[in-house]
Amino acid sequence: MTLISSISGIRGTIGGEPGNNLTPEDIIRFTKAFGLYIRHSSEKQQPTVVIGRDARVSGPMVESLVSGTLAAMGIHSLIPGVTTTPTTELAVKHYKADGGIIITASHNPAEWNALKLLNKHGEFLTQDEGKIFNNFLQNSSFSYVPYNLTGNIQHIGNFIDQHIQKILALPLVDVKAIREADFTIVADVINSAGAVAIEPLLRALGVSNIHILNGEPSGIFAHNPEPLPAHLTELSDAVVSYKAHLGISVDPDVDRLALVMENGEMFGEEYTLVAVADYVLQHTPGNTVSNLSSTRALKDITQRAGYSYSASAVGEVNVVRKMKETAAVIGGEGNGGVIYPEIHYGRDALTGIALLLTHLARSGKTMTQLRKSYPEYFIAKHKISTEGRNIGFEEIKTHFKNIHKECLFDETDGLKLIFPDEDWVHLRTSNTEPIIRVYAESTNAVKADSLARVIMNDIATCIQ
Repeated sequence: MTLISSISGIRGTIGGEPGNNLTPEDIIRFTKAFGLYIRHSSEKQQPTVVIGRDARVSGPMVESLVSGTLAAMGIHSLIPGVTTTPTTELAVKHYKADGGIIITASHNPAEWNALKLLNKHGEFLTQDEGKIFNNFLQNSSFSYVPYNLTGNIQHIGNFIDQHIQKILALPLVDVKAIREADFTIVADVINSAGAVAIEPLLRALGVSNIHILNGEPSGIFAHNPEPLPAHLTELSDAVVSYKAHLGISVDPDVDRLALVMENGEMFGEEYTLVAVADYVLQHTPGNTVSNLSSTRALKDITQRAGYSYSASAVGEVNVVRKMKETAAVIGGEGNGGVIYPEIHYGRDALTGIALLLTHLARSGKTMTQLRKSYPEYFIAKHKISTEGRNIGFEEIKTHFKNIHKECLFDETDGLKLIFPDEDWVHLRTSNTEPIIRVYAESTNAVKADSLARVIMNDIATCIQ
């Protein structure tokens, strides 16, 4: 199967051989390196780490290995149990912890799990912090602490209520408007952390007509957990059946938000950030950021509002760095990841829901009307497996520069080809799966898909 390691964490399939899968040995080795990073970066004799997890079946096993290893290193653990990634990030800040570990493989299927690493700010490790961590990962010889200095393992109860209170306190969240709109909402919480977070949030926002799909936090996902249209047919049907105003879908760790319109059609995960940014920019002057694989609709609405848009490399840590550099008031990724610095620098579907519902309530529009108010672009998303194959990405870059000389090229992250009509194709190796991602955007779906397939054929030619 697969084991993928990077500065943001380690991700793999549970079981199998050490070094090739996410096994206890790999989990302990990785946790030891992070423990050394924490001891290096903290001035405390016994630092503290928050350990959150989604509802995956392997979660308790991984959690016990992580907390036990940290305890043997003299590091305390605060454990909220099944919770969301953004909630864990906020808990690190709230408890003034020295870091955090989130046990989740995000959108990957149930056989996967991962450790995502947070610094003391509740944010993913920066490049410099990642270098320090990697040094410890490569050279992790050390002695465990004696019995009287072992760390405590404290179960703190779920932090989601505090997260919700922080959302309700945001000036741009209007509970009164949401309550008066009397929304009917269907939510697919994919048998994971959303099952303990989405309904409490909606009720706190004043929504009383709520229908939850796949609401048992069993970790046995009812369908592929990535919130893509092909996986959300049950949600789309339920929105129409219940005559709901909208449908909500989140991934297992609740940092991505996808929306279904009242007619059962997808709002488009690319447009989650666009809609939330539109609302924020109406009330807050400032810039925006998304990654190179995200729709240019965000650039359009940002410039229309009189502000500047910037693109970053793919990855939350890269988006956050660019947001800080440009003083962006809203940012995120086109996979439904909304980052609102007013609450914290992390993708947060719960905050995205609150801002989106406020926007919808105040606008008086339906979801289809709201969607039609934005520039119309379509992104085709494809991937090419690299598992067991030696594909030279630098050779692919050279190949494209030779055959697509009319394009502008951006090599910030992989290779982005920008055509004269501003259509684009972005090629990059994934940080979470053994694949090359091929994303293409145009003004209609057929053209975007055709453009992606042309490029994929070019890649095949290059490989041959």
